[in-house]
Amino acid sequence: MDTTLSVATAPKTGTFQMRINPEIKKQVEDIYAACGMTLTDAINAFLQQSINVGGLPFLVTTNGREALREQALFLLMQERQAGGPPDAPIGRAGAEPLEEFGT
Repeated sequence: MDTTLSVATAPKTGTFQMRINPEIKKQVEDIYAACGMTLTDAINAFLQQSINVGGLPFLVTTNGREALREQALFLLMQERQAGGPPDAPIGRAGAEPLEEFGT
């Protein structure tokens, strides 16, 4: 039997308080509500992902979009090199990854 606790299964006996700008709180609550989550759900998901990866579950950078694009491109190229014929299309309508991502 697995006795490892997760955010979902651990007893919720501790509390966490933070101060946040009400306008920012409303914006993130709206974002998470669109995903079917509360702010508490989202924070718990963040905490669980932090446990899963052993650190922050995302890159902290001033160019986050660029870093994510580069990471996605790297993964696509790895996938391409790992299998399938070299002329097999990847991406939209057979576009090459470099062309598709504007690189």
